[in-house]
Amino acid sequence: MSLKSFGAKVFASIIHKKNQKWINNPVETQHKVLLSLLKTAGQTSFGKDHHFSEIKTHSDFVNRVPIRDYEGLRPYIDRVVEGEANVLWKGKPLYFAKTSGTTSGAKYIPLTKESMPYHISAARNAILAYVHETGIADFVDRKMIFLQGSPILEEKNGIKLGRLSGIVAHFVPAYLQKNRLPSLKTNCIEDWETKVDAIVEETVHQDMSIISGIPSWVQMYFERLVVREGKSVGDIFKNFNLFIYGGVNYEPYRAKFEQLIGRRVPSIELFPASEGFFAYQDSQKEKGLLLLLDAGIFYEFVKAEDFFNENAKRYTIGEVELGVNYVLIISTNAGLWGYNIGDTVQFVNLKPYRIVVSGRIKHFISAFGEHVIGKEVETAIEEAMRGTTIQVNEFTVAPQITPSEGLPYHEWFIEFGSEPEHLESFALKIEQSLRKQNSYYDDLIVGKVLQTLKIRKVTKGGFQNYMKSIGKLGGQNKLPRLSNDRNIASELEIIN
Repeated sequence: MSLKSFGAKVFASIIHKKNQKWINNPVETQHKVLLSLLKTAGQTSFGKDHHFSEIKTHSDFVNRVPIRDYEGLRPYIDRVVEGEANVLWKGKPLYFAKTSGTTSGAKYIPLTKESMPYHISAARNAILAYVHETGIADFVDRKMIFLQGSPILEEKNGIKLGRLSGIVAHFVPAYLQKNRLPSLKTNCIEDWETKVDAIVEETVHQDMSIISGIPSWVQMYFERLVVREGKSVGDIFKNFNLFIYGGVNYEPYRAKFEQLIGRRVPSIELFPASEGFFAYQDSQKEKGLLLLLDAGIFYEFVKAEDFFNENAKRYTIGEVELGVNYVLIISTNAGLWGYNIGDTVQFVNLKPYRIVVSGRIKHFISAFGEHVIGKEVETAIEEAMRGTTIQVNEFTVAPQITPSEGLPYHEWFIEFGSEPEHLESFALKIEQSLRKQNSYYDDLIVGKVLQTLKIRKVTKGGFQNYMKSIGKLGGQNKLPRLSNDRNIASELEIIN
């Protein structure tokens, strides 16, 4: 055992013990986080406008701070972007994480000296949790690759800005720098396809142990490795033994990954966003991601079914229930207050609090009142694939409201890596799972309001072509699993 791997085990044990303090006191921890946030931001413009000095309880907070999305908070954020200090948080941000919004154009999410360390420590602690549970740490002596955005940063009114993954790249610990790939030069390539080819050339003969990134883009990297070398990724990288991912559910990709790798590789799921690092998979044995309650973020939860109702109840961590679909609301040490990030979660464990990401509050299908969510379509396709050789590269779902004949239906656009022998049988399995999960959808099928779903095969590379056509190929960009309109579907019909 090397000194570095021994040190990783010791450090993992220390972090595990430290985490138990807040894990065992979740309600008290979150209350302290809220009071600390309010005290620190009390003299900011936002704090004064919302009378932070008078807030003593969560009820006080709810009464003074409404739920907002980016547009709702934008008047304050615009002032920060213009260079004004002490607006949402004390002083000025260290960075802006620049993201693309569907309605807001470019979004500038502040990252402060208080929030930035948690983005780094959470990713580190996810790996250390794996080390602590499994006792495996030899990968720290080999090469690691993180498929991420360019680390080249712009500047706006004296504050640097870029993609979150590009910003984080500047904070990789010194002890990992020698192990980390790709090189800075390669990482700065803006064109994703050119970048992937360069990464292949740079890594193909290295001793890779950890590979990290959004599954769809890692798959693209793997496919090019296999084409170049004529053998599986597992044969190219004999010691590749840990895949780290976030952003989308891995399960629909698993069969394809195992075929490309040639074996099953353990994985760690992360739940990061520009707005904060919320959770990570802390166990290979338990379902769900550990919600980080002591990371400068105060969480509130609104039942998704009530979210668009006026005065919907905002639940705190001690009030949540298992299996309920909640919209995640955050207040953070980067100056986001009562902020709706758009993600929905469900709790799968309350001791400790573990969640699964169930979808996006804006990404659902309810053209007829069915309110089908992301978790349901992902579970349906996973169950249909189980025990088969079918591989799905990518998929999305949209309603077909005005078909050329017959009743409306849900249309599934699927790019197969390995196609089912009988497409209708595969569609039926998906249909059965979806009806079992969603009683509203089942009622619409039984009541002959909808006909059963239909699958439209997407040609190989079709989804990549679509993402390229809208300028979102690679990096941290993700394809919505489902939409309540046919905007994506219409583009796919043209491309294919």
